[in-house]
Amino acid sequence: MIGSFQRISKFLSVSILLVLIDQLTKWSAQTRFAEGEFIPITSFFNLGLTYNTGAAFGFLANQSGWQRWALSLIAVAAVVVIIGLMLKHYRDKRFAHGLAFILAGALGNLIDRIQLGKVVDFLDFYYTTYHWPAFNFADVFIFIGVFVVLFLAEKAAKI
Repeated sequence: MIGSFQRISKFLSVSILLVLIDQLTKWSAQTRFAEGEFIPITSFFNLGLTYNTGAAFGFLANQSGWQRWALSLIAVAAVVVIIGLMLKHYRDKRFAHGLAFILAGALGNLIDRIQLGKVVDFLDFYYTTYHWPAFNFADVFIFIGVFVVLFLAEKAAKI
């Protein structure tokens, strides 16, 4: 079993580094801003602090609190599946790196849910009065990882 994890240690190292980046940036936002406070950086981007008790785009955010544990269990299941996929496909370095990014995002937001009961968001993009829901680096890592995995899957399907 240990030998299996040694095979994926470089991918797990990438995940750990990304989780550290995610958690440090969230900590920075929490220490610099009050909840709901945002400062403009450009004409389309703010930095600030908001919390999401739900899933992506605030889905389930208005529920009574059960979603904290349900979403945490889903994240734990995702972590197990992702590590299993890494162990199975460790020779496909690009695919495994994509999985490492998804793993980092899942862990970053899981840490928030367990510690705070909500996810810290601080990146706010907008156009005039239209705002994209605020997000964080864990969300960015998930997006990048899914893009890589799907790109590789589509590419593999064409062969």
